[in-house]
Amino acid sequence: MTGKVPLTAKGAEMLKVELRELKNVARPKVIQAIATAREHGDLKENAEYHAAREQQSFIEGRIGTINGILNNAQIIDVTTIPPTGKVIFGTTVELIEEETGDEVTYQIVGEDEADIKSGMISITSPIARALIGKMEGDIAEVQAPGGIKEYEILSVKHI
Repeated sequence: MTGKVPLTAKGAEMLKVELRELKNVARPKVIQAIATAREHGDLKENAEYHAAREQQSFIEGRIGTINGILNNAQIIDVTTIPPTGKVIFGTTVELIEEETGDEVTYQIVGEDEADIKSGMISITSPIARALIGKMEGDIAEVQAPGGIKEYEILSVKHI
């Protein structure tokens, strides 16, 4: 993989917490479950053993995924960047949809931490791409499935 992938400081910290939990709690617990299941004899028909091994595989896979994300991350703490009113990676942007008057708030984050339900949109999403570089008060045009939507940028926060 070439280059670093942007990740917010908050997103990196959440991944580190999950990684510690997996390594220090989940992994030892599943190793103990495998050992206990082994004591029950024949492993071919031992559902507990197979379930524990499957869980172990998931945990090890997730640990590998998180390590990969963190190793390839360029961690950006937007709170250390002086606010200028310009939309950049990590900023939280309040918008109003011109046609409907609906207000929405999004934080622009890396792909690995995007969660639309939490208002976190990927830097590669159409709306984020339309917002990057714009200033408070600007209108951003976003190509949506139903046509072009216009959003006015109400505020840009470094939180």
